[in-house]
Amino acid sequence: QVQLVESGGGSVQPGGSLRLSCAASGGIFSMLIIKWHRQAPGKERELVALINSGGGTNYADSVKGRFTISRDIITHTAYLQMNSLKPEDTAVYYCNAQDYDDYRYDREGSWGQGTQVTVSS
Repeated sequence: QVQLVESGGGSVQPGGSLRLSCAASGGIFSMLIIKWHRQAPGKERELVALINSGGGTNYADSVKGRFTISRDIITHTAYLQMNSLKPEDTAVYYCNAQDYDDYRYDREGSWGQGTQVTVSS
């Protein structure tokens, strides 16, 4: 079982930047699919970005060109760099990791505790 610990949330003005971190333990980090999701009050959870075991990335249309997902295989940490933040980016952001079996059997995998991001003037 993979354990995930997120950090880096906070409050920022529109146009600002934040970097979220997701520290993983208990799995083979390089083989994980790491995803960042977010959930705003009253809205469904949204997949924001993912990075697969080969390093390939994918983004929701709403964040393309503004957010960048990356990973450091040595420190077992994934990141979500968020630039040009907008008020509509306000949400709780969750890190999620799937190993091969999770992917194969369509299981959600492991989740972090979530970190609040607030974009407001």
